[in-house]
Amino acid sequence: MIAILDGYVDEPSCLGVPPYISPYPRYIAGMLEDLRIPWFYVTADEYRKNPAILEKAKKIIVIAGIAVPGKYLGGRPLGLAELPGIAPDKEKILVGPITLELEKELDGYEVLRFPFEHELYEVLGGRSEDRSRNFVNRFAVLGAKVVRQHPDFPHVICEIETYKGCYWGRCSFCIERIHRISMRDPKAVIAEIKALYDQGVRHFRLGNQTDFFTYMADFDREFPRPNPEFMRNFHKAIWRECPKIKTLHLDNVNPKTIAEYPEESRGIIKTIVIYQTPGNVAAMGIESADERVIRENSLLATPEEVMFAIEEINRYGRYAGHNGLPYFLPGVNFVFGLKGETKRTFEENYSFLMELLDRGLMVRRVNLRQVKVFPFTPMARVGDRNVRRHKRYFRLFKEKIRRDFDRKMLERIVPRGRLLRDLRVETREGRVSFSRQLATYPLLVGVYGEFERNEIVEARVVDYGRRSITAVPRVSINEAKMYQLLAIPGIGKATASEILAKRPFKSLKELEEVVGAEKARILSMYLEIG
Repeated sequence: MIAILDGYVDEPSCLGVPPYISPYPRYIAGMLEDLRIPWFYVTADEYRKNPAILEKAKKIIVIAGIAVPGKYLGGRPLGLAELPGIAPDKEKILVGPITLELEKELDGYEVLRFPFEHELYEVLGGRSEDRSRNFVNRFAVLGAKVVRQHPDFPHVICEIETYKGCYWGRCSFCIERIHRISMRDPKAVIAEIKALYDQGVRHFRLGNQTDFFTYMADFDREFPRPNPEFMRNFHKAIWRECPKIKTLHLDNVNPKTIAEYPEESRGIIKTIVIYQTPGNVAAMGIESADERVIRENSLLATPEEVMFAIEEINRYGRYAGHNGLPYFLPGVNFVFGLKGETKRTFEENYSFLMELLDRGLMVRRVNLRQVKVFPFTPMARVGDRNVRRHKRYFRLFKEKIRRDFDRKMLERIVPRGRLLRDLRVETREGRVSFSRQLATYPLLVGVYGEFERNEIVEARVVDYGRRSITAVPRVSINEAKMYQLLAIPGIGKATASEILAKRPFKSLKELEEVVGAEKARILSMYLEIG
């Protein structure tokens, strides 16, 4: 019996921290199915709660690696420090991007280099002749049932790999340089989605690639030319096989592709708006708006090209869908601590974001992170010197962006009174239930109300934090609590007390007689009346 211990991954092109589940557990489960080896699946959080859960395993395959560190609500990834203490008496194999961090052998583990799939299959007793990414196709389908062992099932988002590698591959810090360009057969990708759909999955993200717009593109050019006709047919085929999908989103888009091929990219943007679901985000790496940093780190896109790409996605994607969020927006990623960085770098980055605001554009997410240096990248020669030197600049810059940019952008994306649907409760603190939609880079919504984990609620926006919003659940005015009434803009303690004293209300007219027409109108926007 082999245990698959999912310690979660977060790469530039792949998410696997709950509610996301990366492709790797499916690939591994599929290999074990193919070789007729019994297996079971456990998450890192399940293991921490009950280490004895691994006792029945003869061998453990550990998946881990946070290459792009962040803050996580759904789970706590395994780190290097935890690995020695995991089932010390068991045989263990370590896979995933965490192996890129290792500078020496790790006692108690057989470490497989990343990407690991071919080598792992051979270690398990199989033979791998196909060296492309199509090697995983059969295993992705065979291992689809692993998702049913995830503790959050069916509230999971399955990350779907379309291809590996980056057509640029020269950015000084990025780990994608280890992958050569290798496309997965679109029919195999659809077959994998269908296999997961048949297991009960309804939420998907077409991720695990560096630029979704260049999936099956023409790579016989310096910059691959997108194929909008293929993209349209690919999406139609997904819906034909899986007609009741609830979430279909993507991850990375290279702004350079949009800048180089605006006409083809517009065709793909339209397809995404039509065939994918609202709340979608294209993560785009600007990394830096400082020309010196761009030059010294071989970054691909200029600030002007990134701004153009943001405008093009806004042109078609900024309109709100049924779940309350814009159909399709860009996100921008900045990396700090790179070669050539000075105080001016922070000023240039700030100016870029302020210009974006001034132009009336929307971005769903601004990701600010300090570079994580891997030993095989050009950044290794610099190390974390600039990260340490500019620690204060980074802290002040982050504070300025949270204060001057993030809240204003949230107010633009989800105005007060906007109804947000399909909010899944993940945790609760006192009278606030923290919820998110199952989506790519979802908004954190603090809903005033005491709901249980995995309840699905609707709520209207009432206020904003720095990177989150607060909302009042769409409940009956006859059931609303005092603190929920007080959260509604324009409703004070006297009005709330009067409502509690005079209810139940059978109609809007009855409510108007008690609180007046204007306050009744406000209340009817947020709560069910009658």
